[in-house]
Amino acid sequence: MRLIMFDMDGTLVNSSKAITNTINYVRENIGLTRLEDKFILEKVNDPSINSAEFFYGTPDFTDEQVFLFEEYYNEHCLTDLELYDGIAKLIDDLKSDFVLAVATNANSQYAKKMLDHVGIGSYFPTILGYDSVVNPKPHPEMVNKILDKHNILNINAQLIGDSHKDIMAATKAGVDSVLVNWGFTDHKEDAIETIQELEYRIQQKFR
Repeated sequence: MRLIMFDMDGTLVNSSKAITNTINYVRENIGLTRLEDKFILEKVNDPSINSAEFFYGTPDFTDEQVFLFEEYYNEHCLTDLELYDGIAKLIDDLKSDFVLAVATNANSQYAKKMLDHVGIGSYFPTILGYDSVVNPKPHPEMVNKILDKHNILNINAQLIGDSHKDIMAATKAGVDSVLVNWGFTDHKEDAIETIQELEYRIQQKFR
């Protein structure tokens, strides 16, 4: 048994508008000014910051912030949502040889809704989100939970994501990882640029 785990936002799907608009919706409703979309996307996956403090000025996410975020995101998460070019073919190429899973810091129910919307949800028997674990990425809990669920050794798995949170989670779980550069963060080095490069990396890992 071999396993490929994918991050969702910025890796499988371009959900940038929903994310930036939702964060700004929360900010406006708690009395803060809007932030530029590019700035939000640069920071949303940064493992060195406290997201609640950075975006909303509180040590932890408050009940109000969570309610506002989920209220807006639930209504708008499908707006302008699209698969990145080549992802549908990649999933189709992998589905026969690998167990496929999603490890996302989004809500798992919304993730399923979004992946179904773009036509690939049925290929992932396991979709874990931040609500599925105590500690989301970069903690390895989500990765380990997927490995345990499918009874697959970490050496027979690979995680693909667009942020260092993904890579850190994989590394802590002893799982090989691939950093892609078509997502929200513009990585200057050590990231692959194309689906063709990704397929090659997968083949190299499991040949």
